[in-house]
This record gives sequence, structure tokens and C-alpha cells, in this order.
Amino acid sequence: MALQQAEGYRTFLSSLTGLLTATGPRWTVIALLITGFLALIAASWFSVQAVHGRPDVEILSEPETLLRYERRRAKEVWRLVEAARWLALLGILAVAAAVIVTWVTPGA
Repeated sequence: MALQQAEGYRTFLSSLTGLLTATGPRWTVIALLITGFLALIAASWFSVQAVHGRPDVEILSEPETLLRYERRRAKEVWRLVEAARWLALLGILAVAAAVIVTWVTPGA
């Protein structure tokens, strides 16, 4: 099973390498930068939502309602922070990949 997964990963890397060399370095850099910046903007938006929440949410002060809200809000914050973390990583990796492509292909 692990061998099949490794072979699938190798095939994916081969096809990705072929795709990057076939599409041209200039368009690759543009696509990576757009992807990276959009991912970083989305990560920032999710982190702001995690901290501040939505402005139109009314929180009732009844104990049972407040407790339900806090449980639901904790799950929502966890989900938003997790999404922001992965989007930030994607954005940084995409921008770094764009830089590497410009170093490898000076005509880009």
C-alpha cells in the first residue's frame, strides 16, 4: 500500500514538473503570485473573522444560550484559524515558488 502511494506521488511530481515546463515560466510566475497573494488575503480575512467574529451577531445573556454560543464560537474560531494557517502556508509557498522559478529561468 505504501509503495503504491509513493508511486502515485512520484507520478504526480513528474506530471507537475512537465506541466510547469510546458506552460512557460512567465505564466507560471504570474499564476503563483496571484495564488499566493489571494491565499494570504484570505488567510488574513479568516484570522480577522476568528478574532472579531461577525458584526451582526447578537449575543444573548441568558446562561444556557450564552453557553451554547460559546461552544459554537469556539468550534468556529478553531475552524477559521486552521483555514488561515493552511492558506498562509500556501500563500508563502506559492510566492517562494515564484521566486525560485524566476531564479531558475532568468528570462521569465
